[in-house]
Amino acid sequence: MSHVVQAAEQMELAEPARARLDPRMNPLQAVQALLAEGETQDALKLLARLLPKRYAVAWACQCARDMALSLEDKAGAALAEQWVREPDETHRRAAFEFANAGGYRTIGAWLAAAAGWSGGSLAPASQETPVPPAEHLTACAVVAAINLMAGMEAERFEQRRGEFMARAMGLLGGGPAN
Repeated sequence: MSHVVQAAEQMELAEPARARLDPRMNPLQAVQALLAEGETQDALKLLARLLPKRYAVAWACQCARDMALSLEDKAGAALAEQWVREPDETHRRAAFEFANAGGYRTIGAWLAAAAGWSGGSLAPASQETPVPPAEHLTACAVVAAINLMAGMEAERFEQRRGEFMARAMGLLGGGPAN
């Protein structure tokens, strides 16, 4: 199964969007095909999943830098950025704990969750048996953060979301599908 098709399944893209995807498409072509047909939400989901996790988190953090965020949101963004710079377990766990404490309701919580769900275990630190996150959870958190940031100005939601996505398109590259 192609990487693009697998990502589309993991992210539960709508059937019309899935039908537009060809297994031979590289990631950039796949996202562009959905955008061209106005399937923006599905394009966003696919984009977030096809990027390497660290790139996806860095992209969401870069978008957050331009926003007038609350102190709590900035704290979550800072934890996510810390993980991007040093993707170790200490930083991942700190981001995960912040997102958990925030109840996954704010931009900052979703940014932190994107880093926190990148690997490691979702179990409490005291639990020996690890509970690894599903591979697509980072992408889900990035999608939530991007949509919340775009929604900060409801009348410009689609425009903002498009601007955010344009920043990440270059990160996909146009190499062969793998």
